Amino acid sequence: MFTDSHHILASWRKHLSQLLNIHGVNDGRHTKINKAEPLVPEPNAFEFELAIEKLKSHISPGIDQIPAELIKAGGRTIHYEIHNLIIFIWNNEKLPEQWKELIIVPIYKKGNKTDCSNYRGISLLPTTYKILSNILLSKSTPYTEEIIWDHHCGF
Repeated sequence: MFTDSHHILASWRKHLSQLLNIHGVNDGRHTKINKAEPLVPEPNAFEFELAIEKLKSHISPGIDQIPAELIKAGGRTIHYEIHNLIIFIWNNEKLPEQWKELIIVPIYKKGNKTDCSNYRGISLLPTTYKILSNILLSKSTPYTEEIIWDHHCGF
């Protein structure tokens, strides 16, 4: 049993690394890549506002420390600036490095509290990243439904 913070952090780092960094072997036989042609247009103001509305309230913010309520109540100026940022990211096809960071909060389930596997992790993502994710989900759903429909077997 570890009592100093360095060993505890090393234990959590090892556990989360094993849990989240799964390296499987893909022989290429079952991989089919479908591309959406023509290119999906950048999100318009309406799609952006819908993505903001989908944000859950009273949820802990990620590393950006921007609560969803602040963005929702921010008004036209903040929405305009975040929309411009998302358009910039969309056109450059590159996420900011800060959006690739998340905070994992371990929530105890049951069993021995010193065993990391008895916790489930909650990932706190940057709120602005969640807006882009909502937009990507809404834009990709028609394409994925077209591909998956015949194969989802009633699920």
